[in-house]
Amino acid sequence: MSSENTGANANGDCLGWAATDESGILSPYKFSRRSLQNDDVSVKITHCGICYADVLFPRNKHGNANYPMVPGHEIAGIVQEVGSNVHGFKVGDHVGIGTYVNSCRNCDYCGDGLEVFCEKGAVLTYNNVDEDGTITQGGFSSYIVAHQGQVCSTFLLKHAELVYCFRIPDGYPLASAAPLLCAGITVYTPMMRHKMNQPGKSLGVIGLGGLGHLAVKFGKAFGLNVTVFSTSTSKKEEALTLLGADNFVVSSDLEQMTALAKSLDYIIDTASGDHPFDPYMSLLKTAGVLVLVGAPSEVKLSPLSLLLGMKSISGSATGGTKQTQEMLDFCAAHKIYPNIEIVPIQYVNEALERLIKRDVKYRFVIDVESSLK
Repeated sequence: MSSENTGANANGDCLGWAATDESGILSPYKFSRRSLQNDDVSVKITHCGICYADVLFPRNKHGNANYPMVPGHEIAGIVQEVGSNVHGFKVGDHVGIGTYVNSCRNCDYCGDGLEVFCEKGAVLTYNNVDEDGTITQGGFSSYIVAHQGQVCSTFLLKHAELVYCFRIPDGYPLASAAPLLCAGITVYTPMMRHKMNQPGKSLGVIGLGGLGHLAVKFGKAFGLNVTVFSTSTSKKEEALTLLGADNFVVSSDLEQMTALAKSLDYIIDTASGDHPFDPYMSLLKTAGVLVLVGAPSEVKLSPLSLLLGMKSISGSATGGTKQTQEMLDFCAAHKIYPNIEIVPIQYVNEALERLIKRDVKYRFVIDVESSLK
């Protein structure tokens, strides 16, 4: 599907890199952002992380692509302009924007701080229809406009405002903050929901990529005993030494897996490739939970894996505004930094190909400010 993407601000002053067809190949693109409204914040983008979504959406893997499409939803930058009703931010503030830039602000989910599950659909940061009818464009660009979020009157008792732009704590590097806005909150949210912040408990992490390495870092910060599961023995040294995991298990090694039977309180599964679930469910203690944050093509397991031991499997996708700010503050307080490889925007197509091959430790971050001219 094609879209004009002209927006209300028709001066075409935003520079970006966009896909124009299902090849997903990105190239320079000049376009217009929507005009700044009273409740909006305009952010000069300094850095943007590269998520696997930036592979899938531009290549129309979900069948709903709007071209030209500027990807990127792990955005860090500096406030350059605020609307007249904005009081929580000022020009010069360091801020982040994640996977969505607006929601209805009037449903139960928005009222409960779960805007990502908005009944009317959260407005995604790119490839989605914004409130003015234009198509949103992401963070592989020079600046972005996000709603600060004055709520409807029915929710004034619950929230004074909903903010889709998050304050990055003083001193926290903008390049490091970017991956937290998707990868970080995607693992932090279920960890908090399932009370995985209890010191002394045991956590298994399946997969050691952008999400998995942050799950390890959060787990250690929470005081958990962390075991990393991988199909590759090559990741053992980095899991134990670089990331500080307590144990490493090759998931295809039956002896190693059997030795851990009924030993884990929680498992976070970040793997998107198809894999068996029963072997992992057998590692959970009674009432243990496996949380799926990756996206395999199917989830297949025996009902007995759940019934025998009162175990459960759950899913999760990013998180709400309140918890995103909480996560950023937690990372700053506990000195949690994603492991990143910073690249210029001219390298973005190569970075996407390397991401497909899992050739990154552990998140690409585009230096937008220095390279996008």
